[in-house]
Order: sequence, then structure tokens, then C-alpha cells
Amino acid sequence: CTDSGDGAKMLTHLEDLQPPEVHLFKRSHILAKQKFPRFGIFAYLNYHVPRSRREILEILLKGLRRLEYRGYDSAGVGIDGGNNKDWESNAKAIHLIKQRGKVKVLDEEINKQQDIDLDVEFDVHLGIAHTRWATHGVPSPVNSHPQRSDKHNEFIVIHNGIITNYKDLRKFLESKGYEFESETDTESIAKLVKYMYDNRESDDISFATLVEQVTQQLEGAFALVFKSVHFPGEAVGTRRGSPLLIGVKSDHKLSTDHIPVVYRSSGKDKKTCPTLPRLSQDTCLFPIDEKAVEYYFASDASAVIEHTNRVIFLEDDDIAAVSEGRLSIHRIKRRAGDHPARAINTLQMELQQIMKGNFSSFMQKEIFEQPESVVNTMRGRVNFEDNTVTLGGLKDHIKEIQRCRRLILIACGTSYHAGVATRQVLEELTELPVMVELASDFLDRNTPVFRDDVCFFISQSGETADSLLALRYCKERGALTVGITNTVGSSISRETDCGVHINAGPEIGVASTKLSLQGAKWS
Repeated sequence: CTDSGDGAKMLTHLEDLQPPEVHLFKRSHILAKQKFPRFGIFAYLNYHVPRSRREILEILLKGLRRLEYRGYDSAGVGIDGGNNKDWESNAKAIHLIKQRGKVKVLDEEINKQQDIDLDVEFDVHLGIAHTRWATHGVPSPVNSHPQRSDKHNEFIVIHNGIITNYKDLRKFLESKGYEFESETDTESIAKLVKYMYDNRESDDISFATLVEQVTQQLEGAFALVFKSVHFPGEAVGTRRGSPLLIGVKSDHKLSTDHIPVVYRSSGKDKKTCPTLPRLSQDTCLFPIDEKAVEYYFASDASAVIEHTNRVIFLEDDDIAAVSEGRLSIHRIKRRAGDHPARAINTLQMELQQIMKGNFSSFMQKEIFEQPESVVNTMRGRVNFEDNTVTLGGLKDHIKEIQRCRRLILIACGTSYHAGVATRQVLEELTELPVMVELASDFLDRNTPVFRDDVCFFISQSGETADSLLALRYCKERGALTVGITNTVGSSISRETDCGVHINAGPEIGVASTKLSLQGAKWS
């Protein structure tokens, strides 16, 4: 943004605040040094689907319970606060409920609220919820998410990831008179969006445009969902380096199964900010005849699968906005290799797969599932009659793999150990040198990678931050990249040249027992 407004000068002010050495670091290096926590994001928007506040809160809490396995020490929700019959009047106030401890404690706190009527019905409503693992500040209600822009809750946000330049943002905003109440990096985002709104040049600025202006000032990794009293019934979500998906549920036919990505127009006047082209029925997802629809934003598919199996996986720097029941996806710049649309994917997952059942823990359950997962991962691939293995995801690149000079297995944690376990077998079968690299160490060393290398990226989730950065590092150097993941639609499965989906089934336990076995097998 190059206009002369106060908001547009944000980047210049920040550069003045930062020490010179900060600018010498590449963003990829800064990101590679971070170990991103596994927060849980869940948001629910009902459009022309009447829901009581009690039902909305039950959906939000249930979504958080599906994300409990990620680990957390506090939780919170943000909902419309009015008690009128008109949903638009209620949306002019936001009510936050946050508590240290488990979701059960948050549920108890909700039931203690005296100033909200749980039986009020909303035709349109956005509720956002979050589980937090403390990184900036101790576990406490004030440090929990959603974080707010001010005491009137004009803007609230939930965040997964770490903002590396939050101290500079905080210093800048404090110099402008904004008061902070928490120790979190996320509060800087909430204050920043209010700053952009307070210094807007036009009253008809859209929620998505505000969020775009904010994300241009953020460094680090994040998935964000915003809610505001100024944009009732609207939701905006975005991601960079942290997963975010959107579930879609409607009993009516949807307008499309591929949502075109809308890019900002540069504008003829260099002194003005890029503008968003007028949205039309060709650039949005909505139910035909403007019927009822529900949207679910989540950091993990396990939170939405009981509601819908139709999901859209956002790419880095996508900004997804729901306004008047219509979902659109925006990006600021067009880059080579960008996909022109985001497809609606059908999840091949069942609710019972993510339930603990009669087992004492998810880890125990997944250990007992290993024999079945071995069969599932071989089904349709291994022919025992002629002793052949067919991997459809690799068949178009077999000759290129055969011509390579070196195999590099890159991973973190359990996936890294699966690579170590298979190195000897791979070298014996291929008669090629095989390197096994820890993704973070691989990046720190600026490891030489050549065009005749084949780099395998092993990851259960397909969203491991260091592995993703290593993947982009290898692609820049022309190596063939192969993904071995257990999650369809994940970032690694989308960004690699080819790959293998393990089909081990959902893994909730942190130990990742099924991936350890199947990843070693397919490596």
C-alpha cells in the first residue's frame, strides 16, 4: 500500500523502530527457528440457519473438544452479546468468555453467565473459539484467546502460530495511544486491525481489505479468524505457515465446487491502495437461490467432520471472507504457479475414527489399529501375485527418480526416525547415497541441494513448519520433491511435485505410532 494515509505509513514507521540487523535476516530463517505451538482454532457461522445461543455455544465447545488432543492450558469463546430478538442488534456487541484450564471449565463458566440469554435465537451469527498453549504470558483469562482490540471488543481474533515482530508492532501501537492488557503476541494483531479501521480512508472499506492490510505487517506464522461489531455476520480467515480449512454445509445446491481466487487490482493512481474487484456470483461460493448455509473454520479437520465432509483447504496468504452468506477467497499478489481456484474437497474420514472408544487413550487405540493400518496402506498398491508395488502418485516421475544421484529424506520428530530406520534398506535397494536430515538443521546449514537430487518430505500432518520451509528451499534449487503424508489436502501434499498418501487413518496421539510404521514402510 503506497498511499499517504496514516495507516499506509505503517511499514515505514515499523522499519524506523527496528534495529538494522533485523532486516538482514531472511524471513525463512526467522521462521525456521520457531517451534510453533499447536493451538486449536474453531469458528462457526450460521447464515439463515436459526440457532439459539445455547446451540451455538454447544457447537463451539464441541469443536474445541475435538481439538483437545493438541494440548492446551486455557480456552475461550467470542459470541454476539445482545439479548434482543433482532440478530443485527445483538451483533453490535461482542461477549467474551475465557477461562484457564480445560474446555469443561470454560463450559462451567458459560453456564455462570448472568447477562446473556442462552435461549435467544440468531438467524445469522458468527462465533469463534480457541484453545491456547501458553507461549507469550502465563495461562490466564486475560492471555487467553480471543484477544480483543479494546475494552468495547470492536474487533476480536483467534490465532494459531507465533508473530515474530509483535514487539515492534506493540511499540508502534503504544506510541499511537493503544493500551495493552495481555502479554500475548496476538493482542498486537487485534489492536492493529482497529488501528487500520480507525485510520481508514473510506467508510465503505471491507472487512477483508482491513485484514489484508494487517497481514502485510505481520511476520512469522499464523492462522487467524476475525470477528467485528462493525461487520455483523461476517467472518474473515487467513493463514501463513499454519493450517486453516473451511467446512461448508448446506442442504441446497452450491454455486460451484471450485472457488476462483480474486486478486487485488493495482489501480492507475499509485497513491491509492489496490482495490478488490466487485464480487459476483462467479467469484463466490453460495447456496443457489440464497438459501441457508453454514461455515466452519478450523485448524484441523477433526473439528468439522461431524458437521460436514466438504472442506476447502486455504493456501498461504489466502484471505477467505464470508459476507451475506457468500464465501470468497482473495490474494494480494499473483505469483507463478498459483492455482486459480480452491477446490471443495470431500474428507474420507468418519467420526468414529477420531473417537477414543473403549481405549484409555488415543495412543493405545492407535497402537491396536496398526495391523489394520498396514493393510489399508497396502490396499490397491501391492500385488502379491506378481510381487509388484504400484504407487499412482509417483508413476509420472519414476524415470526422473531413477536418474537421480542422491536421495534426501527430510522430516522432524517421529517422521525423522522413520527415515533413519529405512536408510539402510533404501541404500541397499537403490544403490544410491541416502541422506536423512532433520528439517530445522537442514535449513540452518544451508545444505547444498542439486537438480539431480530427489527430496522426500515425511510428515503425518503435512503441515510441519520446518519441513515446509525445507520443501520450498529444495524447490527453489530445482530438486524433485516427493511428499509422504497422512493428510489429504495438506500443504506438503499440495506443494510437492508428487507423493504417496499413507492411508494410516487419523492420528490423534502425539506419538504418531501409525505413521512411524507406515512412513518407514513407504520411505
